[in-house]
Amino acid sequence: MKIVEVSTKKHQKDFLKLPVKIYKDEPNWIRPLDKDIEAVFDPKKNKTFRNGECIRWMLYTNDGEPIGRVAAFINKKTVNKDNDQPTGGMGFFECIDDKEAAFLLMDACKEWLEEKGMEAMDGPVNFGERDKWWGLLVDGFEREPNYSCNYNLPYYQTFFEEYGFQIYFKQFTYGRKVKDPFAPKLVEKAKKIYQNPDYTFRHLEMSKLDKYTEDFRTVYNKAWARHKGVAKMSSLQAKNIMKQLKPIIDEQIIWYGYYKDEPVAFYINLPEVNQIFKHVNGNLNWWGKLVFLYHKWRKTCKKMLGLVFGIVPEHQGKGVEGALVMSTAKKVQDEYHRYPDLEMNWIGDFNPKMLRVVEQVGGEIVKTHITYRKLFDESKPFKRAPMQ
Repeated sequence: MKIVEVSTKKHQKDFLKLPVKIYKDEPNWIRPLDKDIEAVFDPKKNKTFRNGECIRWMLYTNDGEPIGRVAAFINKKTVNKDNDQPTGGMGFFECIDDKEAAFLLMDACKEWLEEKGMEAMDGPVNFGERDKWWGLLVDGFEREPNYSCNYNLPYYQTFFEEYGFQIYFKQFTYGRKVKDPFAPKLVEKAKKIYQNPDYTFRHLEMSKLDKYTEDFRTVYNKAWARHKGVAKMSSLQAKNIMKQLKPIIDEQIIWYGYYKDEPVAFYINLPEVNQIFKHVNGNLNWWGKLVFLYHKWRKTCKKMLGLVFGIVPEHQGKGVEGALVMSTAKKVQDEYHRYPDLEMNWIGDFNPKMLRVVEQVGGEIVKTHITYRKLFDESKPFKRAPMQ
């Protein structure tokens, strides 16, 4: 076996095509868009390069057959954040069922990170934000992956744990049938909020997208920007987010809460676009775009993805989240029957407050991912992710 740094067009092609070989017999795997994977490694498209660096490798047999791939990265913004030691990352790991091959790939990451002064590595993670390519799937293999979520084979878990990775945090994806009833406690909380005429709830309107974009930014900045390390969102950033989402937005499933006409909450759901992307075979060229538009027109997508909740601090714990959920439910249960299934974007076990909110929404854990951490000096004490 030989490991080589990805440095040629052939290496890049092999990096993208290897999963097609590995998952050829897996009916639930959905090939990611090639452009999304390549964007991670493009300094022009991935802003993480401003404060970090990355490298990726391919593993070949002596006959030149691709059998593994991996990437390693350092994000200077997160190297020391909540860590007892400088910590880098590894991800985009794919490998045949061969322990020696897997360990060669992991060794390459470890050695490169050590040369850069790192003392640990998290994996599998993304060179960028946590909302993409984060964590190893350990339960829920019978379900199709959501867009930009990792799907892998069960034997990967053995590789990680035998190499010395330990659980840093678990990530839970909750799922439910849209028409299933809600917990009485959630319904009761919602009723109390509805009785207060100062609160109103309504869904996004595409004809007023600029207004709802600004409302989104207002709630985001009040709900999250107060947290350590989270910067305020600018008006331009908010517009760019909505611009990216615009092709797939369904205004009926994005809801806002207002108090005396001031935005105080949002609940963002999107059509789960992997339900469409699975028909384009990883390539969103002109033909892939036609296929995408066709399935969008046919309303092929039957799953909603609950992307994010946002509630400003002074209105948390009052039942606003329940009223927001029930407002959405009234629409999708009673009037708008397009989506029979709902899955919620993953939530880490370090965030019990958000887990309680999602548990009130109902459903059960349908997928579990794990973010692992490997300490290079295993004599040092291991700590799990701090609670939020």
